[in-house]
Amino acid sequence: MHFPENFMWGTASAAYQIEGAPSEDGKSPSIWDTFSHIPGKTYNGHTGDIACDAYHLYETDLNLMHNLGIRHYRFSIAWSRILPDETDNVNPAGLDYYDRLVDGCISRGIEPWITLYHWDLPQYLQDQGGWQNRKTAYAFAKYSDLVASHFKGRVSHFITINEPQCIVGMGHGFGNHAPGILLSPEDMFTVWHDLMLAHGLACRAIRKHIPDAMIGAASTGNLAYPDRKTKDIPQEARDASFLSLPASENPGWFFNHQWFLDPICLGHYPEDPHSPWAEPSRNIPKEDLKTIAQPLDFIALNIYNGHEMCLDEHGRYQIAEKYPGYPRTALKWPVTPEVLYWGPRLIYDRFHLPMIISENGLSCNDKIYLDGKVHDPDRIDFLHRYLIELRQACAEGIPVLAYLHWAFTDNYEWHSGYEERFGLVYIDYRNQERIPKDSAYWYQETILTNGENL
Repeated sequence: MHFPENFMWGTASAAYQIEGAPSEDGKSPSIWDTFSHIPGKTYNGHTGDIACDAYHLYETDLNLMHNLGIRHYRFSIAWSRILPDETDNVNPAGLDYYDRLVDGCISRGIEPWITLYHWDLPQYLQDQGGWQNRKTAYAFAKYSDLVASHFKGRVSHFITINEPQCIVGMGHGFGNHAPGILLSPEDMFTVWHDLMLAHGLACRAIRKHIPDAMIGAASTGNLAYPDRKTKDIPQEARDASFLSLPASENPGWFFNHQWFLDPICLGHYPEDPHSPWAEPSRNIPKEDLKTIAQPLDFIALNIYNGHEMCLDEHGRYQIAEKYPGYPRTALKWPVTPEVLYWGPRLIYDRFHLPMIISENGLSCNDKIYLDGKVHDPDRIDFLHRYLIELRQACAEGIPVLAYLHWAFTDNYEWHSGYEERFGLVYIDYRNQERIPKDSAYWYQETILTNGENL
């Protein structure tokens, strides 16, 4: 059994996590440049000042991708690298870097996928209120218009915003991501809605310049699934995936798909009575919802794990307790391969749009062995298990178009700094040496066989 013909295999990254060069060639600070330099905010005070030095070593990385047979590359653009101040004056050197990156992809037969916003808001916009200021959504529209206009004819795949759940919850609720603000739930909803508006305006800007572009947005969130394959989706799994628990019982109540995907796909905020946003969402102007709900070509899903459900004594599904010693990644995230079967099923059942897996992978305690290689059997086993489940979803007609592994290289993992390694390629941060891990060659074989090796 293999994946559908024309299935797209690739990998992913984000600008702040790999580029470095935070002030080179006219780039101005982003909120992550600022946040990571505040003592105590990141692991051991790590910053993205160097990261993987992809600003200078992008050709090395593209050559590795080409040699490994990777044909799709999702990367983000650093907004403040191309628009370094509020005058809207374009920084030619910043655009030139992304020209070289895009052209380098195309010359190697790699399809570029641009993510417009992967968490690194220009600091000058944050100084004016950031995403709490509605004007930021319109600034994002201008930025998106510039990117679409500049890359038309070369780039046709776009993701507008990556994981508003993390932007809002971790950046404005918990305060452990940039900009590190602790807001009330009502003020968090203002940030959320402005991000939704920014998405819709960006879609319009892209369509204006590239009418046939493939446009999506990347969501993450809670997903629950039954402990057995069933023909029908149990209602309990839908409820557990798409209804919030009371915030007092669920500190991460903002990690959900429905509050992002309902407005952008269905044109309204969800009926979700336990959410702290239930009341403020009722007062949104219809014109805003019309702007937000632009036609999409796909939903991008960042899926790492989910919650298993089992039958109780009354024959109803409930969240299962994790057994002692359950499998976890180095980041202590649970290993739940079934979520890559059930997740797409649940999302398709609700939204009826094609999907891509825009992120999936794990952090491992990788190291260079005595033979000079990086052996990562845990990653191979993880990907093998997850991709078997995704292949089954595709075989049953769930329209998943692509799988983009997170990540291509090890990188700066936000507040965890360089402590976590998600890459197919090992980065020795002492000298920026790149070493493809065993999993990179395993993934190469998976691509070559379109999953028949699973």
